Amino acid sequence: MDSYSLLYSSSQRTGLLSGFQRLRSLRLMCDVVLEAGGISFPCHRALLASSSEYFWALFGETTAERFAGCISLPALTPEGLDAILDFLYSGWLSVSPPTLHSVLQAARYLQVEPAVSICERFISDGLCAENCCSYANLAEHHALSDAFAAANQTIALEMATLLRESRDDLLRLNIQSLMALLDADEIPGVKEAELIMVVIDWLNENGPLPLLKSNSLLSRLRFGLISPSDIAILGHAHKAMTTPLIRGQLTRALEYHRLGPSQAISQSRQTTLRVSPARVLLVGGGASPDWPEQTMMAFDPGSRKFSTLSSSLPLRLRNHCVCSVGGFLFVIGGEEFKDGDEDGKKSAAASNQVWRYDPRFDCWEQLESMLERRAQFTCCVVADVIYAIGGQSTRPNTNTHTSVASVEFYDMRTASWRKGAAMPRPLYGHASAVLDDDIYVAGGLTGNRIQQNYSVNLYDQRESSKEVHSWDPRGRLWERRAPMSIARFHHRLAAANGHIYALLGMYEPFCNIERYDARADHWTQLRPLLVGSFNYGWRRCHRGICWCSEGDDGATDRR
Repeated sequence: MDSYSLLYSSSQRTGLLSGFQRLRSLRLMCDVVLEAGGISFPCHRALLASSSEYFWALFGETTAERFAGCISLPALTPEGLDAILDFLYSGWLSVSPPTLHSVLQAARYLQVEPAVSICERFISDGLCAENCCSYANLAEHHALSDAFAAANQTIALEMATLLRESRDDLLRLNIQSLMALLDADEIPGVKEAELIMVVIDWLNENGPLPLLKSNSLLSRLRFGLISPSDIAILGHAHKAMTTPLIRGQLTRALEYHRLGPSQAISQSRQTTLRVSPARVLLVGGGASPDWPEQTMMAFDPGSRKFSTLSSSLPLRLRNHCVCSVGGFLFVIGGEEFKDGDEDGKKSAAASNQVWRYDPRFDCWEQLESMLERRAQFTCCVVADVIYAIGGQSTRPNTNTHTSVASVEFYDMRTASWRKGAAMPRPLYGHASAVLDDDIYVAGGLTGNRIQQNYSVNLYDQRESSKEVHSWDPRGRLWERRAPMSIARFHHRLAAANGHIYALLGMYEPFCNIERYDARADHWTQLRPLLVGSFNYGWRRCHRGICWCSEGDDGATDRR
C-alpha cells in the first residue's frame, strides 16, 4: 500500500468564509432571503444550516421552509440579525453597549452559541458602576450564568456609588440579582440600614410579591446590624415586614442587642458585618514612645495603602494587646499615658482596662478590667476565649514594674476574668501563637526583675530566652517544647499551614526565620529576610498588630 501525507491548510478555511462573504455582498448564488423589521438579507442556505442549529432544523427534510425563498424572523431586529449574519460569514462579531441586547437576542434565537459566548465575555469584561445593573438584568434574561455572577459581584462592590448616583437603576434590578446582592458578604462603605431602605423602595416599585418571594428577599437582610430603635420602626415600614418569619427575625435581632459582652460569641449571619475579613488594623501606639497616638489605621490589601479610620482609641496606649472575636475589636492592658501635673510631665503606668470596639455602630465600650495590670504581655484567642499571658505589672502607688507569670482568661458568657494556670516563670516581651487550639509561648525576658521604668536601655539582651512552652487550655498544663535556635525579645510568632514561624525581634537585625513543627517538636531554619529589623515591635508595633517595622539603620521592612 502506498504511503501518503495528510496536510491541513488554515487559509482554506478562512478563504471559504471570505468567498461566501464576497458572494453575499454581491448577492450572487443566494438561495434564501431572511427578513426582519422590513429589511431583507439574501443568504446561502447551506452556510446558514452548517453554522446554526436553528437553521439546520429549519431547513430539514420535513419542514415547510425547506424550499422557501423568503423566511420572516419577526422576533429579531434588523441590527441583531445583521450582526449575527456577519459573524456567520466572517467570524467577526460587531457588538457595542447600545446593540448588545439585540445582538444577544438574535444569537440566542438562532442558536449561535459562539456568538452568545462572545456577548457574555463582552458583558463580564465591561462591567462598571454605570452598567452593572442593566447588564445584570440582561444576563438574567438570557441565562448567562457567568456574566450574571460577575454583574452581581460588581453591584455589591459598587453599591456605595450606586446609592449616590444610580438609585433608580437599583429599583429596576431583577429580584434574583437583588437577592444575590443581599447574600454578599462584602459590600464596602454601605450600612445595613441603607440596604433595608433600598429593599423597601424596591418592594414599593415592583410589588406586591408572593409571600414566599418577599420572605425570601427580606430574610437576607441582616437586622442585627441596625440599632434597636430602627428595628422597632421597621416592623411598620412595609406590609411585607409583618409576616411571622420577618417578625421573628426582628425579635431575634432585638434579643441580640441585649446580650451585652456575650454578643461576640453569639454571632450569626444576621449579625455578621458585610466587610472583607482580610484587613490589618493598627491600633494606638505610634512613632513617639513618650506620647502614643489614639488613631486607628486600616490596611487595604487591594490598594496596599493605609487609611485613617474615623474612630479613635479612648485612651493613649502602647505595649497593649489587640484581638478580634466575633467581629468585635478588643484592646487590652498596655501602658496608659496621661497628662502630668502642673510641671507638664506625662505619666505612664500598666493598665488592666479592657475596651471593646463595635464597628457596627462605631462605638467603644469598657468591659470588666483584668485581674492584673499588664504591659508587654501577649493575648491569644482560643474557642472564643481571650487569654492574657505574662507581661509586666506596675506596683500600686509606685513607679516600679515587676514581671509576672500569671495567666487569666475572659469568659464572655459571664463577662468576667478568671485565673488560669501560671507559666513556669515570669515572662515579658515574649510572643505567642495558637496552633490546634494549643497556646505556644516563646522567647522574651525571664525572671522577676524589678525595674524603675520602661526605658529600652535597661533591657539586657543576655537575659533573652530561647525557651518555648505550650499550654493546653483544656488540661491547663504547661509543657516545655524544643527551644528556638535564637534568643528573641519583642519578636513575633505566627501560625500558618500547620506550623509556627518565629521572626524578627530587638537588639539585632533578626533576619533569620524559624519554623516549628509541633508533631516533631523541632525548629527548622528557613531562608532569612533580606533586611532585618532592630526595633521591630517597639516603634511601629506598639499599635498592637505588627505590620510595619522600622530598623535603626533607616530601612523599612513591610510584611
